Amino acid sequence: MPTSQDARTLLHTVLPTAAVGAVAAVVGGVVAGGKGALGAVVGALVVIVFMGIGLVVLQRTAKNFPQLFQAMGLMLYTTQLLLLFVFVAVFKDTTLFDPKVFAATIVAATLAWVAAQARAYMKAKILYVEPEPSAPPAGEKTGLSS
Repeated sequence: MPTSQDARTLLHTVLPTAAVGAVAAVVGGVVAGGKGALGAVVGALVVIVFMGIGLVVLQRTAKNFPQLFQAMGLMLYTTQLLLLFVFVAVFKDTTLFDPKVFAATIVAATLAWVAAQARAYMKAKILYVEPEPSAPPAGEKTGLSS
């Protein structure tokens, strides 16, 4: 089950990425018409879905297998970038939308996602260790009867 910190991190990465996608849609619409705007929207959605799934997987890995977190993060980001490259290659000759705007939006949205995720983690107040409950000072009653 995701924590409020996980949801906050996801929100702080999705919103800037969606904003980049919206700007790309406007620019794509001006430069390449309706197909350009559609290419930008599809590109932004692909990045949000791929990176969002990756973030959720990484957060679950960090909770369940903290010793694998760093290796999993490296493998996950490499896989995501390769899959995004495959998406660009597969749709390079499409007539459904403008493939150049699609590819440019994928690059811009990916950079926005990574920057927003780094910022979200830097601003998050994440404990590195679990604090132990403090014991009451000697001689102080705890309210428990013996």
